[in-house]
Amino acid sequence: MTAAAIAELFQPQRKITGMSAILLPFAADGSIDWEGFAAHVQRTHGSGLAPAVNMDTGYGNLIDDTIRRQALKLTRELIGDGQFVAGAFVGDTPGDAFNMDAYRQQLDLIQEYAGTPVIFQSYGLTGQSDAGIADAYRQIGEHCGEFIGFELGTMFAPFGKIYSLELYAELMGIPQCSGAKHSSLSRELEWQRLALRNKTRPDFRVFTGNDLAIDMVMYGSDYLLGLSTFAPEEFAQRDAYWESGDPRFYELNDLLQYLGFFAFRNPVPAYKHSAAQFLHDRGWIKSSLTHPNSPQRPDSDEPILHDILQRLEALTG
Repeated sequence: MTAAAIAELFQPQRKITGMSAILLPFAADGSIDWEGFAAHVQRTHGSGLAPAVNMDTGYGNLIDDTIRRQALKLTRELIGDGQFVAGAFVGDTPGDAFNMDAYRQQLDLIQEYAGTPVIFQSYGLTGQSDAGIADAYRQIGEHCGEFIGFELGTMFAPFGKIYSLELYAELMGIPQCSGAKHSSLSRELEWQRLALRNKTRPDFRVFTGNDLAIDMVMYGSDYLLGLSTFAPEEFAQRDAYWESGDPRFYELNDLLQYLGFFAFRNPVPAYKHSAAQFLHDRGWIKSSLTHPNSPQRPDSDEPILHDILQRLEALTG
């Protein structure tokens, strides 16, 4: 896209819709810290962001249905009739066929608690032709009603795929698909989706999943981020600054982006351990442990994260 075309996307003082992935925290003995999880759901909802549970940040591909159900149940109990979204994950292996029955089970589980499904990709889903992928999403919409799509780059998960713009247009043409999270970490690809959205379906929400470019909200993206789990209240404050035209948006956004660049360096999935370190330092969860099957960060990260936390507190306190 040209610089002029990108500039046309700029939307000052728009109201941003924020959805924040909830970290699934662990206690020192390796059990799940449900107390910390519950407090984080309440904190996120209270800040005005929609909690997103059982996403990548909640180890959606590493947990079983018992844990998924508990996360859904607690979230609904804690936020009353508030909105939340949840990952619909189907585990399979390379070469497997698309498994609508397995997706149906996950959709039903989420809708049992009145959540909106976010459709995780799978090998069976992304291994099809573009026509097959589009048809799979149509089947999903016919079964569950409203859902949110999800393009996931392979730096996050090996079963992910970034769709062609033509296939993305097909996805936008499904009435039950109210939006889609885009996690390519590419501004260019996201700008293309925003331009297409503005031209063909203005009510469709492009949720940025680009934790390295959280200012994509300035161009019309909303967000469904893992980074915002570190600081939901600060993200909500940033969003309020943008809506009111307050120039403090930029300094707060810069500091949050610094946190994103540090936490989402390679290996990218280790950001979840960074989140645990950060939230433990804030006194919000019981330990800084991550899931045993998720990559770890060194302890030497902790002083850097603490410095960022102190800067955030000084800026927003």
